[in-house]
Amino acid sequence: MRCGEAIVATLRHYGADTVFGIPGVHTLEYFRGLARQDMRVVLPRHEQGAAFMADGHARATGRPAVCCVITGPGVTNAATGIGQAYADSVPMLVLASVTRLDTLGRGRGHLHESKDQRGIVEPITGLALSARSVAELPELLARAWGALTSGRPRPVYVEVPIDLLAEEVGDGWTPLPPVTEAGPHEDVTEAAALLAGAGRPAIIVGGGARKAAAELRELSKRLAAPVLTTVAGRGTVPDDGPLSTGRVLQRAAVREWLAERDVVLAVGTELSSTDINVDTLPLKGRLIRIDVDPAHLPGDYPDALCLRGDARQLTEKLLALLPDRHPDSTTTEREVKELRAMAEAAAPPYRPWHRTVLEAIFAGLPPDVRVFSDMTQLAYTATQVVAMREPGRWNHPSGFGTLGYAVPAAIGALVADPDRPVVALAGDGGILYTGQEIITAAELGLPLIVLLWNNQALGQIRDDMIARGIEPIAVTPRTPDFAALATAMGAAVERPATVADITPAVRRAVERGGPVLVQLDEEVLRA
Repeated sequence: MRCGEAIVATLRHYGADTVFGIPGVHTLEYFRGLARQDMRVVLPRHEQGAAFMADGHARATGRPAVCCVITGPGVTNAATGIGQAYADSVPMLVLASVTRLDTLGRGRGHLHESKDQRGIVEPITGLALSARSVAELPELLARAWGALTSGRPRPVYVEVPIDLLAEEVGDGWTPLPPVTEAGPHEDVTEAAALLAGAGRPAIIVGGGARKAAAELRELSKRLAAPVLTTVAGRGTVPDDGPLSTGRVLQRAAVREWLAERDVVLAVGTELSSTDINVDTLPLKGRLIRIDVDPAHLPGDYPDALCLRGDARQLTEKLLALLPDRHPDSTTTEREVKELRAMAEAAAPPYRPWHRTVLEAIFAGLPPDVRVFSDMTQLAYTATQVVAMREPGRWNHPSGFGTLGYAVPAAIGALVADPDRPVVALAGDGGILYTGQEIITAAELGLPLIVLLWNNQALGQIRDDMIARGIEPIAVTPRTPDFAALATAMGAAVERPATVADITPAVRRAVERGGPVLVQLDEEVLRA
């Protein structure tokens, strides 16, 4: 057995069952292994698509996903998807090749060579490993898989020189147990006492709290505390529940209200500027932070009470110490309504129009639909007005903020679970980054629904230019015939002519069973 095959066999032993990647001359030995193992191989049309597909697959399954890329351009093409997974805490194994061992760092112009390939991805991975011998690979893979399955989920990169991949490993190769990080044993007594004695508590929930949904819902009730969510935390507590404000932290009036709370519990969130719209929250009360990543504790809040560990385990501990009671929440529910109204009052002028379109879209979708959205104005509105009632249903590239995410990530989720409805919401600019992956969906017969918001502009950038007194240039690109492109790639097309046509068009897309482009032309719909 050659080394490349042994690596694939080890990943299969760890539980990997799907690999996203495009074979190349430097990854042939990996694909020898993939051909001989019980592994599904999904062929994207671009390595960026491979990384985004692995991202969507990992989000849908809750397990590490694997993408396999060639030396040099395969790695750099995938880098955007790796960076997105890093920003949004997605467990992805990036399996790469690199030039021969004796060429590394010499700059001799070998095929696909770069000066320091590992150095390219190290800043956007939780762990980046480079093999220098076959003998060390079982340990490297055990470290890699352990990093993916313990602590904060982040992409892990493993590169193997092409000459090592072709070596025979003999009978001595044995997969080692993953090297996992032991969780700390935090004492939550002080935090429980602060929460029990709080007169005006509040809870902020991020993506790291998704698995603690039941515990956080109970905690909110016991404290009569309002819950504010980040994009990634949406649905952990139902967005439209009486104690949930939804995603409103980006509004200044809401942050001013939060500053007056005497205790704020932040669970599984970096409190990043992409979620709160400022560098730090102006809190006057005590902040309690629960986070698995020590790098964010205390972060920009030196006076915070920090609890490092798994969100679910620590919230369970808090509940065990808090009184088992549900106090009257009438005042909190009234405040929640006021906060929602504050956020709505500060919304951009296109909000009512977007809401009308979104209501028509979601009236045609099943209630358990999983959404992957791109960086487009309709999605920005949707992350605030479309209620999510369970975690993980709405997936938006909020951290890295990359275009081109929605379509391939949705495909990755469908590969994991083709029976659960999935839609990709993209704009006319973003879909041109990775829209060719619709071919992959057609090839696999996946029921992908692409909702294309076509306003024939880079709308948010245009609006930002105008707001800053900049002449809006390079923001109204010529767009292709999207319907013709989708048809050529094997997708059906729905093109509603009025808002009233949207819901039946979406229903037909759901019923069709294969890839469908639902083209929403803003100019036509507004007419």
